[in-house]
Amino acid sequence: MGKTDAPIAVFDSGLGGVSVLREMIKVMPYEDMYYFGDSINAPYGTKSLEQVRNLTISHVERFMDMGAKGVVVACNTATSAAVRKLREMYPTLPLVGIEPAVKPAVERFPQGNILVMATPMTIREAKLHHLIQRFGGEANVIPLACPGLMDFVEAGNIDSPEIYGFLRDVLEPYKGRLDGVVLGCTHYPFVRRAIVDILGENVAIFDGGPGTSKEIKRRLDEAGLLRKDVQRTGQIIFENSDNSQQKQDLFWKLLNY
Repeated sequence: MGKTDAPIAVFDSGLGGVSVLREMIKVMPYEDMYYFGDSINAPYGTKSLEQVRNLTISHVERFMDMGAKGVVVACNTATSAAVRKLREMYPTLPLVGIEPAVKPAVERFPQGNILVMATPMTIREAKLHHLIQRFGGEANVIPLACPGLMDFVEAGNIDSPEIYGFLRDVLEPYKGRLDGVVLGCTHYPFVRRAIVDILGENVAIFDGGPGTSKEIKRRLDEAGLLRKDVQRTGQIIFENSDNSQQKQDLFWKLLNY
């Protein structure tokens, strides 16, 4: 731990965190990244708080044993469940969790109607409600649980008639009433096109990935852990608890999407 040439670990309950990894590569193309998806145990969003916390902590402990110089928890559910505890366990580790982009959405539409799409657990947990209380102001922020939506992405099903049908059922009641949509799960940016097709181009879409990427870069820089050789091309290593070829193929497909 602590070497500038060590990798940054990126963790998600499956393949959704690839949307965050893509943003990290844009801001730090010279860094090595190790991505671990726990697809065997997905979805996290329908598990208990204790289950998600225990899974997340065990994965981060492994990243520390491997010598990761920083960790991004690229899963809203795992962030809600475990990041506070992880900060207590590793106070000097550059560690960033992702959270729904409520603040930028409300800054853009201070009195607007903003839908926050997320997993059932992210909707249930106090973290999202604190975010809404803290930044919601006079905006009408509507949390919407979307059980099953991440499963489409995990299966590589991101532009089929089935995903359009699922999203139509979920979003139809809000059509014509929204200024913005916050994608409160890292899987959801991969169905962004379908969401825009259903709600219309005038609805702004907000995603926590870019902010999370800038934050981990800032924290690594503060700790003096960024690589000095910014001309190199970083390596990406992918592992998944479901070690199938299908997950390998889908990871690279989503990374290049």
